[in-house]
Amino acid sequence: MAPPPNPNLPLQERLMALAKTLQFGWFVGHLTLILTTIRYGFSWLRMNYYTRTAQVSYRTAFIAAAVTYGIVVYKTMRARAKTGARAAPSPLALLADENIQYLAMALVWLFSPQYPLALIPYTIYSVFHVATYTRANLIPAVLAPKPAPEADGASPNRRPAVNSPLADQIGAFVKEYYDASMAIVSSLEIALWGRIFLSAILFQRRSWILIVLYTAFLRARFTQSTHIQNSFTQLSARVDSLVGAQGTPPAARQVWQIVKDGAKQFHDATDVGKYISGPAKKTS
Repeated sequence: MAPPPNPNLPLQERLMALAKTLQFGWFVGHLTLILTTIRYGFSWLRMNYYTRTAQVSYRTAFIAAAVTYGIVVYKTMRARAKTGARAAPSPLALLADENIQYLAMALVWLFSPQYPLALIPYTIYSVFHVATYTRANLIPAVLAPKPAPEADGASPNRRPAVNSPLADQIGAFVKEYYDASMAIVSSLEIALWGRIFLSAILFQRRSWILIVLYTAFLRARFTQSTHIQNSFTQLSARVDSLVGAQGTPPAARQVWQIVKDGAKQFHDATDVGKYISGPAKKTS
């Protein structure tokens, strides 16, 4: 993370110094994604999602998503190069990086027919990224806190604290709603698979290619995300409760059992964890 601008500089110069960082471009990308999604949402509510404005908003949102995750991937690769890592990561290790997964899916959505539900997970992530950047970077740059006297043993590079009620509120918001929001994201990602599967059944344009790509993405997410695992567990429990109810036809129970057995076989057959050292942690 780039150091904060010199608090002794004028406000304009502090903001200019902040704007020159790659991380600021990352922030602008997330902010653009939020704004274009909101604009597209208005068109969607009016059922005008194929107008030129709506289509531009939809595509721009995924361009912004690709840029933000591309920046994170670039910074990760650059940091790895600076540390002098000898062996380049294997293709499987690269694909295990969640930022690369979301970058790839952003590009897939960009060139696919519209799936409005696909925007929401990216937008939720962006809300928290924008909030965190605002609290950690924008507010300190505007308020320009003076460095406090350092205590013995304190790190000389630590950031000076900012006494800002807004920053405190943002921090409280992130702390309170982050886990619940990630659970919502995981549920939406599973629901999106169902939406694509329905499109594939109806033989809609590019749906069969999309179902293969998105299934691979969701399988990787299942390996790495406890939220996805919990959402699948909850979904399975709900369906078990429904088909186990009195009066449910035996055929429905058999179909559900076949689905569960098939899902387990697919999970076991696609477990590539033994081929890589471990999944990369998500940093964006």
